[in-house]
Amino acid sequence: MYTPARTNSDNLDFQNLVSKLDHDLALKNGTANAFFTQYNKIDTIKNVVVVYDSDGQAVGCGAMKAYADDIIEIKRMFVLADKRGKGIASQILSELQDWAQELGYKKCILETGDKMIEAIGLYKKHQFNIIPNYGQYKNIENSICFEKELFS
Repeated sequence: MYTPARTNSDNLDFQNLVSKLDHDLALKNGTANAFFTQYNKIDTIKNVVVVYDSDGQAVGCGAMKAYADDIIEIKRMFVLADKRGKGIASQILSELQDWAQELGYKKCILETGDKMIEAIGLYKKHQFNIIPNYGQYKNIENSICFEKELFS
């Protein structure tokens, strides 16, 4: 049983999971990681979901921040390696989408790397569509951007 909790970037469990995410991304992205790091600061993120297992251990997280008046950007999605394949990432993504709708957002966007095969599969499974790269990712060849319309 996994339980999602809505919180913010001051949450220490979120900060610890993000530290593990950053380490994981550095290994996968290699020298290209420095570019992405500048866009992944968490100090201004107000909307965070942390998922806990039945023992109270934080096992996954995700966050979102406003991108435009009616668009939210999903950031910092991560599940501990030994907890993957259990539907936790789907639970986080669904919770973020529900929360975004509650806050009045009409669309979610996100960016992931072309080496993040599991993440790409997750977003496609949840009906996110690949779009032209946006914002700072516009000319980044190894970025893949997605969007999903939110409906009430």
